[in-house]
Amino acid sequence: QVQLVESGGGLVQAGGSLRLSCAASGRTFRSYAMGWFRQTPGKEREFVAAINWSGSSTSYTDSMKGRFTISRDSAKNTGWLQMNSLKPEDTAVYYCAAGFSGSSYYTRPGDYDYWGQGTQVTVSS
Repeated sequence: QVQLVESGGGLVQAGGSLRLSCAASGRTFRSYAMGWFRQTPGKEREFVAAINWSGSSTSYTDSMKGRFTISRDSAKNTGWLQMNSLKPEDTAVYYCAAGFSGSSYYTRPGDYDYWGQGTQVTVSS
């Protein structure tokens, strides 16, 4: 079992930045790929970014490339999502997820085994 707890969400003006954290406990986080997803009411969970277990490989949704950066420190059992140049359309609940993997990462929610409870990000115009 892996338990995930997100933090760092909040209210920010358009153009601002937030840094989300995902703290993992339980089984070693080192072997797991990590992903960030977001969801708004009435919509499906949307892929944001993913990183493999070593941090050597990442993936982003096109609309977030250049604005968001995913990173992790497996020794600290922690991952982050740095979000810059935020837009009102980035408003959502953001979730981190962990999935056991080899050297790769996952972009589909169904590939992840563990989820955090989510943290609200609200971007005002």
